[in-house]
Amino acid sequence: MQMTKRAFVLNAAIARIAGFTAVLLALTNAAHAQTAVPSDWPNKPIKIIVGFPPGTAPDVFARIYSDYVSKKLGVPVLIDNKPGASGNLSSDLVAKSPADGYTFLYSLSTAFTINPYIYAKLPFDPDKDLVPVATTMRQGLVMITNPKYPANNMKELVAAAKAKPGAISHASYGAGSPSHLIVEWLKDEAKIEMLHVPYRTNPTIDLVGGQVDTLMEPVSTAYPLIAGGRAKALGYSGVARHPSLPNVPTLAETVPGLSVMSWHGIWAPAATPANVLNRFNAVMVEASKDADMQKRIKDLNVEPLGVSRLEMTAMVKRDADIFSRIVKARNITVD
Repeated sequence: MQMTKRAFVLNAAIARIAGFTAVLLALTNAAHAQTAVPSDWPNKPIKIIVGFPPGTAPDVFARIYSDYVSKKLGVPVLIDNKPGASGNLSSDLVAKSPADGYTFLYSLSTAFTINPYIYAKLPFDPDKDLVPVATTMRQGLVMITNPKYPANNMKELVAAAKAKPGAISHASYGAGSPSHLIVEWLKDEAKIEMLHVPYRTNPTIDLVGGQVDTLMEPVSTAYPLIAGGRAKALGYSGVARHPSLPNVPTLAETVPGLSVMSWHGIWAPAATPANVLNRFNAVMVEASKDADMQKRIKDLNVEPLGVSRLEMTAMVKRDADIFSRIVKARNITVD
């Protein structure tokens, strides 16, 4: 049975890579392949479905951007929270919605870069049923420990893990989450073993209390713990050191090439008219460059991110290549 699952995940990964090429071609030629939208679009409220509960990071940023979009397009932009199945529920709802330019998905990138590899079956095809529209923000994750933990940086942590394989624990927000897979990538590259402790709730309480040794935590929520002396930072997953944590080395400074960011974006049903998608993208890119928006987002210790639809598709492919390889190498499934 286990061999069948591994074969399934491998075949799915190969199919996904081929699918990304098709998406890039489809985006390039979208204007010829999709139906034109009425010239008065939008003429009624736009709905953005968010796959996470109110008050969570995706919900917060969806509302920040929806306010800007509403003002620019002159129509209400409504947020509809549909949490469940790590974003799969909301993705499926939007995939099956009318492609008329009035329903969009706000989601974590992981719905497209991780979920297809850790779930044996999805109720929608992420390559064929949904298309990238725009990005909003990105942030790295920080490896944090209890302040009294002996290691003070990633080199010391790796050395300790090699000296006592499996003795150091790493908490996560569940199997297949970025907080899990980034550490699995570290373990694979550094040739170390650590004990994975998945949580269904927030693991930071146990991390601060010393019940678990380490945790990869998004910088926006890790920073208050670090600044308040409740946690110690060992390494950052971004390409460069975070400006709020200039003394914290990147993971790549210890393990070359180990760099990945968490990011949010907007998707739409695949048959949505190209001029709608391009117009929506243009407003979102403008939002990410707006001075007031930048301040609001940077004050939360994350980076506003506005790129083209082609660039967004390339980002999905890069991260999917990374995570699919980790999933296969570490034999990770959630089914």
